[in-house]
Amino acid sequence: MAETIGNPLSWTARKIGATSKHIADATAEIGGEEGLALPRARAITYADLSAALRAGWQDFLASRADAVAAVLIYPAAGLLLIGAAMQMDLLPLLFPLAAGFALLGPVAAVGLYEISRRRERGEEVNWLAAFGVIRSPAFGAILVLGLYLAALFACWMLAAYGIYAVTLGPEPPASAGAFLADVLTTGAGWTMAILGIAVGFLFALAALVASAVSFPLLLHRHVGVPLAVVTSARVFRTSPGPMLAWGAIVAGALVIGSIPVLLGLIIVIPVLGHATWHLYRRAVA
Repeated sequence: MAETIGNPLSWTARKIGATSKHIADATAEIGGEEGLALPRARAITYADLSAALRAGWQDFLASRADAVAAVLIYPAAGLLLIGAAMQMDLLPLLFPLAAGFALLGPVAAVGLYEISRRRERGEEVNWLAAFGVIRSPAFGAILVLGLYLAALFACWMLAAYGIYAVTLGPEPPASAGAFLADVLTTGAGWTMAILGIAVGFLFALAALVASAVSFPLLLHRHVGVPLAVVTSARVFRTSPGPMLAWGAIVAGALVIGSIPVLLGLIIVIPVLGHATWHLYRRAVA
């Protein structure tokens, strides 16, 4: 009887111990290892951007089915959010919603970084490799950084609504046509558009500075969230021109991918995700 009871008890104890260790490792990853040196930011050039995009395209071609399967949720979630906005009389927030949703792009691409990381090491990958991040000790740190981007997205939406409220609002528009006419033909509409673009640029810049290389860095090294964000900011400070160009490339590609009812994102997101990994490898020593 003791052996019969002891086996499941021992098994449970081992599982609890393993889970506790995993939680402890994940918690430690959030802060990083003590005394760890700050990764060195390399200066990158515009040629590095082209090389990263070419490498990202090659990764996409090599694991296209895997990448597409991993990112189908991105356009699907976007369509659901846009549908919710249309049904809830939040038409003025439709464009900020679509544009601001790109702030969450680095989180959606985490699985793609993992695929590129494994391919770089010569490992075979399948669609399950993208979800291997969940079992990584770095997942806790990635989740914390993802929550930061989610908070940034929420602040952007509040700012966008505030801009609409003081220009064309606060009442909802009578129709989509009337709203478009107000935006294009009235002073208040132009004010809303200019303010929205300016404020949106600041939010996008904050996201770029904090997350340009931080997510792949968390996957690759045990640096923790603070050092990952600081390293990302150092990369931006070291190469501001190329990094701004990278942000423009990402924004432009997302716009192009969003035009056909967001379906283009099924290709755009994996290519950009893989390319971000390769940009990180060029930007951080």
